[in-house]
Order: sequence, then structure tokens, then C-alpha cells
Amino acid sequence: MTKDLNTRLENAAKGITPQTRPDERRRYLGSLRERVLVRMTVEETNNQALDTLFLKHINDFKGYTILINGKMPQNNFINKLMGLCSQQDIKFTLINDDTAKDEPNATGVLVVSKTAINHYRIEINQVYAPEAPHEQLSEPKKESFWNRLFRKRIKNETSCLSYAP
Repeated sequence: MTKDLNTRLENAAKGITPQTRPDERRRYLGSLRERVLVRMTVEETNNQALDTLFLKHINDFKGYTILINGKMPQNNFINKLMGLCSQQDIKFTLINDDTAKDEPNATGVLVVSKTAINHYRIEINQVYAPEAPHEQLSEPKKESFWNRLFRKRIKNETSCLSYAP
């Protein structure tokens, strides 16, 4: 315990501070999970439908910062995103350090807050779920009282008559 305390005091004197949750920071481009509003993977940034969905909701991200993985291959979506962020006056940052990976499941784009917002669902498909197709169900026709009454009576009579020993 005293060895850890001495090491910590020496590091603090040198200006070295320990980083909180380093694995989480590597996954979320230097940010923390509790600050993330929307996340897209590198693979999802190549999906045209998800790209348009993200860009459609760009005005929802005012007051947030968009973190863009600088190591993923540049595509049309990233160029449009940076252009729209500049036009809409939304902060964005390209991340090129050790936290940025170019694997398909790595984080490609993040919308983050300065403080914790603790959203349960952060994936683009979960935050902005596609609308389900609307089908109009036809209401069943209501039969009149007399039709229901006589149909039941006829069924009962035929069932009695159909059985012959």
C-alpha cells in the first residue's frame, strides 16, 4: 500500500496522472461510454442507408461533439459529414491517435457530450430505428344478431343430424 502511495505521489510530482478506464477510452475514441449519444462502426459508415439516416438527424447533434476516426478509409460520407458540421456549426474532431482503429467493428463516428448522459442504446440502428411498415388492417365485418343466432342454430341441428348409429 505504501509502495503504491509513494509511486502515485512521485508520478503526480512529475505530472503523470493515471487514466480512468483505459479500455473503454480505447473503444470510444478517447471518450467514455457514459458520454456517447450515437455510435457508428467503421463498417456502418459504408452503408448508404445508415449514412443518410445519420445525416438526416445532424441537427439533433447541436451542442454535442462529433468524433471521427481518422484512420478509417476516407469515403463520401465522411466528407459530407465534415462539410455539414462546418455549415451547421457543430464541433467535430478527427482522432488519429492509438484509440483509432481501422477494423470493421471499431468505432467510426461518435456523437459525444461533455458530461455523462448515460443512454442505454447508442448504436445508430437503436437510436434511430427504421420505421416499421404501416399496414392497414381491415376490421372484421360484424354480423347482425339474427345471422349469428340462426347460424349457431343451424350448426347445432346439422351436427345432431349428421351422426347416425
